[in-house]
Amino acid sequence: MSSDSNTKYLILVPDGMADSCDENGGQQTCLAESRTPWMDRMASAGIIGLTSTIPEGMAPASDIANLSIMGYNPAEVYSGRAPLEAASMGVLLRQRDLAFRLNLVTLDRNFTVMADHSADHISTPEARELIGTLGPDIEALGFSVTPGVSYRHLLIWENGPDGLLTFPPHDFPGEPIASRFPTGPGADRLIRLIIMSWKILDKHPVNLRRAKRCQGPANSVWPWGQGKPPALKTLRERFNITGAVVAAVDLIKGLGKYSGLDIVNVEGATGYLDTNYHGKAQASLEALKHKDLVFLHVEAPDEAGHSGQKDLKIKAIEDFDEKILTPVMEGLKQFPSWKILIMPDHQTPVTTRIHESGMVPFLFLDSESWNKYSGEPTFGFSEMAAAASGKIVPEASRMIEILLGRQEL
Repeated sequence: MSSDSNTKYLILVPDGMADSCDENGGQQTCLAESRTPWMDRMASAGIIGLTSTIPEGMAPASDIANLSIMGYNPAEVYSGRAPLEAASMGVLLRQRDLAFRLNLVTLDRNFTVMADHSADHISTPEARELIGTLGPDIEALGFSVTPGVSYRHLLIWENGPDGLLTFPPHDFPGEPIASRFPTGPGADRLIRLIIMSWKILDKHPVNLRRAKRCQGPANSVWPWGQGKPPALKTLRERFNITGAVVAAVDLIKGLGKYSGLDIVNVEGATGYLDTNYHGKAQASLEALKHKDLVFLHVEAPDEAGHSGQKDLKIKAIEDFDEKILTPVMEGLKQFPSWKILIMPDHQTPVTTRIHESGMVPFLFLDSESWNKYSGEPTFGFSEMAAAASGKIVPEASRMIEILLGRQEL
């Protein structure tokens, strides 16, 4: 199987859609329980299996997992999450810059427990007002800050030290923060930043207004995901293809920039259940008219998994199937030849509310197989069905090469 210059390639990533399941299939996952007629039919017509997006010994983080899906071995190229987000935000890092993701979070009233890593999905205007208020104090500590989208912001420490250990706030929901403060060289300055934010944010007018609306306060900052700029070969350099990224979150856009892909911004794309699904699907199809490959990322299943609410995760999965795949599969008719890969980046079970490093299901389908297929699905697409197929790709960084026909499945 070889790649065809006339073939269009589409990678769809429903972030965190996978759950863990036992070997006997006794545990029903959110994907298995969801109504997904498109994925069920596509799985019956195509090829499904399991793959690992997280190299052994690395954390099950979205940056690492999506690097794998994009065709990079994280063990060889990963340098931290924040530099990817900086690229998306148009911040040009120097090699001496240490960049951090800076979350606005909700701590409990005693500032001892991580109540919500997203500050109850604070709006971007509210978040920017809070970051603006914090700006002078952040700079006084020797940092610079760039506001982002919703709770996601960027902190830069010029000549920041190596050897720091930080903890993603979404990895310990409802747990004490005392053992999750930064450690290592320079950690004391980051801890001062966190504690300083409590006094400024606690009674800020934005949070007082949010309290009246029964919304969680953004009463703390939390730095994590630090790193320096990575050195990646672009996909054009590696595979001689052009491409684009359609996503709501800075991390994925930044990965796209380092991969040499164009970034397509979609109005109303939020990274949550209220995202503009139709707009993202249409933007992807439009980009495919001019590009060889499009990487379409949907954050909603992951955010629902972090919430611990099974009904929300099922809704996010069903929305992906209905609101993304319906227009995408209709729109692909305009292209004579296409290949599609659907796979989540990692597991985000509602039972644990955190990322897990187990294998995730994948689905390959091409236009030739789809055009020959007719009838009802013979099985539902799920983690259990993927495991039953017996097809295993040990390293997900191979997936793009399989999609492009550079390797056999």
